Amino acid sequence: MDDKELFGCGCEDENCDCNNDEFDDNCECDCGCGDHEEEIMTITLEDGTEVDCAIIAIFPVEEKDYIALLPLDESEEDGEVFLYEFKEHEDGIELLSIESDEEYESVTEAFDEILEEADLEELFDDDEYED
Repeated sequence: MDDKELFGCGCEDENCDCNNDEFDDNCECDCGCGDHEEEIMTITLEDGTEVDCAIIAIFPVEEKDYIALLPLDESEEDGEVFLYEFKEHEDGIELLSIESDEEYESVTEAFDEILEEADLEELFDDDEYED
């Protein structure tokens, strides 16, 4: 699964075939895919603290969707990622805590695979620029 499958290319034109990922600002297809802003959402933690987070990925595991959020608040630990079950409704979204250890393990494994694939793609992209 590549970034475009996970995040879309960011194009305003849904028929765009630029095959660019959302995080590449160097696309020259003129479809608007380089004109994106980082998606930010504010979540409220169990203690009532509000934290702004960048949305890293929304991804499926078995028959549920999950979201990975990177806290932008400097008080959070470096590299900490929040993982939640993600449900989209007509009136908004709902984030649910992952209750079981087994479910959490499955979700972290899937998220680790996404990160590994992104690292590999970045390596291949870097090789293209070196030639």
